[in-house]
Amino acid sequence: MEVNDALVQNLANLARLQFNEQEKEIIKGDLQRMIHFVDKLNELDTTGVEPLLHMTDAINVLREDEVKGSISREEALKNAPDSDGTFFKVPKVIKKD
Repeated sequence: MEVNDALVQNLANLARLQFNEQEKEIIKGDLQRMIHFVDKLNELDTTGVEPLLHMTDAINVLREDEVKGSISREEALKNAPDSDGTFFKVPKVIKKD
């Protein structure tokens, strides 16, 4: 695949981006290197290699839910700048018209 100005401009239009001429040249080089890398991967013999969806066989490995203790309300409110003993007090941010 050849990376040319038309391809770069088409990709820029699809991505809603604008590039000056210097940036287009840099992008052309980057795209060409990416395509070259993928072409190198195509040289590998993958006969007998199963496609991977995940890097390991572990699927949905989750920890068990454990009930653990929590801090008390007094501890939670201890460093609060303002509280009423039960809840944090915060400045009003919604104005009524």
